[in-house]
Amino acid sequence: MKLITFTVPCYNSAGYMSKCIDSLLKGGDEVEILIIDDGSKDDTGAIADRYERDYPGICRAVHQENGGHGEGINQGLAHATGKFFKVVDSDDWVNENALARVLDAIRAMDSAEKEADLIVCNYVYEYSETGTTRTICYKNVFPDGKLVSWDETDHFGASQYLTLHSAIYRTEILHQCGRVLPKHIFYEDNLFVYDPLPLTKKVLYLNADFYRYLIGREGQSVAEATMVKRWSHQMLVSKEIFASHDLQKLKKENPKLARYMYHELVLMMTIASIFTRLNMTDEAEDEVRKMWAYARSINPAVARKIRYFSLASFVNFPGKVGRRLSIFCYRFAHRIVAFN
Repeated sequence: MKLITFTVPCYNSAGYMSKCIDSLLKGGDEVEILIIDDGSKDDTGAIADRYERDYPGICRAVHQENGGHGEGINQGLAHATGKFFKVVDSDDWVNENALARVLDAIRAMDSAEKEADLIVCNYVYEYSETGTTRTICYKNVFPDGKLVSWDETDHFGASQYLTLHSAIYRTEILHQCGRVLPKHIFYEDNLFVYDPLPLTKKVLYLNADFYRYLIGREGQSVAEATMVKRWSHQMLVSKEIFASHDLQKLKKENPKLARYMYHELVLMMTIASIFTRLNMTDEAEDEVRKMWAYARSINPAVARKIRYFSLASFVNFPGKVGRRLSIFCYRFAHRIVAFN
């Protein structure tokens, strides 16, 4: 069995996907690289086929009709043979030394008959326009190199949360979760990371800057203008996340994990609210109200706590004046902390 399956969803990625795949090839025969051609209209499919020919037993090309990023992850998981599963977007890449440490850790767990359900590593924002970087590190939350339960973790900071870039799941955990990501929906990776968390009993953190996350490519899904345009995607994903788990029940079984998941849920509801309101339309305002009404129908206590007693309250002031104030709060916070 391969130690880890890397899934690389690609859509019209011919101009940059090789940098990503070449960084994964540093893992050698112990890794599996699934290159998912999502109905691309450029040379992405041909490049994927070339890697499969040049690196048999390591690279596999999977061609599918266009289904979006989430369907690329679905297909990757369906074809994965590795013990662990990691998504690497085609415009990103991984650090060679950190990759070696991840593989060493998986190998060591296998030989010691100890197994993590989730491996967490640092990730680095690579800002293409300025040439600067910013690292998201978790050394204040998890002990480095030690297999722990959630009870042994510490508080996440306000800007810290687990993402597609930091999380490496044991493949079996993802199969147990059974989440099928929606087609043609962006930001579904938040659901991919969030939904399996209650199944994770043991976590291994490696204080290594593993994932390099490119920011600044034209048309990127995390660009503000794109996020505003795709407000309905944010809404759908936030609703799915809210409905996926009963955090009050989880709090009785695993209080520290429930606390973290609440922290992430607040962030998702806050993001959905502000990027919808940035459209400055009555329709958008109505959709925000519907989102909170839906949350109250699922769990009124948690919905109220998030809406009125968390970060989300600062971007949900009611009315047109409240919308302007909410947007001011968002702009002010964005100047202090670069969210993307």
